[in-house]
Amino acid sequence: MATPKRGLGKGLSALIPAKPAKTLPVSHPEGLERFLKVSDIKPNRFQPRRQFREAEMAELINSIREKGVIEPVIVRRSGAGYELIAGERRLRACQKLGYPEIPAIVRQASDQEALEIALIENLHRDNLNAMEECRGYERLVKEFSLTQEALAKKVGKERSTVANSLRLLTLPAEVQKLLEDDKLTAGHARAILTAVGAARQSALAREIVAKGLSVREAEAKARGEVGKQTPSPVPAKNKNLDQHLSNIQNEMQRALGTKVRLVPKGKAKGKIEIEYYSAEDFERIMERLKIKI
Repeated sequence: MATPKRGLGKGLSALIPAKPAKTLPVSHPEGLERFLKVSDIKPNRFQPRRQFREAEMAELINSIREKGVIEPVIVRRSGAGYELIAGERRLRACQKLGYPEIPAIVRQASDQEALEIALIENLHRDNLNAMEECRGYERLVKEFSLTQEALAKKVGKERSTVANSLRLLTLPAEVQKLLEDDKLTAGHARAILTAVGAARQSALAREIVAKGLSVREAEAKARGEVGKQTPSPVPAKNKNLDQHLSNIQNEMQRALGTKVRLVPKGKAKGKIEIEYYSAEDFERIMERLKIKI
């Protein structure tokens, strides 16, 4: 299985030592890439990700079948084998394909570092839903006594972003489950948080899902502005999206946590409309897009 060697990504560079370009020695010291038996690697007990979408896994399996594992997983020694730190989707894909080995980097890491690395990798790949991200932050705060400010520095986020994420823990369990299932976005959750009382928050969440309300409409409902906001008509062209573009539009909305419209203009042209509803929402979207402002 050919394995091109390249860096693991800008977000992990501060935590993972650089790999030398020379041929790897037989002794396999810490921090160097080598092939490990898939059967010797056990799952990461600190994995913040709880949902592995079938469509995304199928795409990864096809990619690995075609190109091999491009980026090694990260593990630490555990008994006679290894414990995964980052790269669970890659490991699962290799298990599905029946591959006996996988490229890996072995490094020393405490429990706190293992959770930090797993969380950072997922955040920089936008693989976590709002509740997975929130619970990852919660574990770091509770289990390792980190302040919100210290946590924000470790994961490369603004303190306000971490604080707003942790506020989701105050939502009723029913609403948290809808967030976990990607039926609500983080923008919807912030609107729900402004409603008073758990019963009102749960009712508003159910209404958002049932009626497909936008974040702006949810904010109006939470403020009690019933009837003042009406759903914006969907452009005729948007109704004519083929299934492929419709799937892409849905994925973009999930990734950005806001309404996105793809408006085709001919076979190879069009425009992308991304809605934001406040200065904070704009900053959040820019952060998701990795644009510094």
